[in-house]
Amino acid sequence: MTDSPARFLDLCIDALDQQELADWWCAAMGYVRRDPDDRDPTGPVAIVDPSGAGPRIWVNRVPEPKTVKNRVHHDVTGDTDALLAAGATLVRRRDDDVHWDVLADPEGNEFCVFTPDDG
Repeated sequence: MTDSPARFLDLCIDALDQQELADWWCAAMGYVRRDPDDRDPTGPVAIVDPSGAGPRIWVNRVPEPKTVKNRVHHDVTGDTDALLAAGATLVRRRDDDVHWDVLADPEGNEFCVFTPDDG
């Protein structure tokens, strides 16, 4: 049996202000900056799960704002109300068709929120 031609490495999120959005995701998910002193205004920011369980996330600076729906997104387990209070916006509330909430981070990147008991 041969190896597949690719394997998952990292998750990347585009941002106009990668420094601010990296801080937001760190607070939202309990992540930390891989390099706490990395404050380059133009470079990407790597954030990591301090437990080592989650993937590394790169928050990359891009020149354009988000304008269309994400074609790829990530799912989190969490508290929708707490994420909204932290600055996320509600895109779609769970209902009979979807059993999760769809939120957007402060720059408009969508993500789905499942409650811990969603199984």
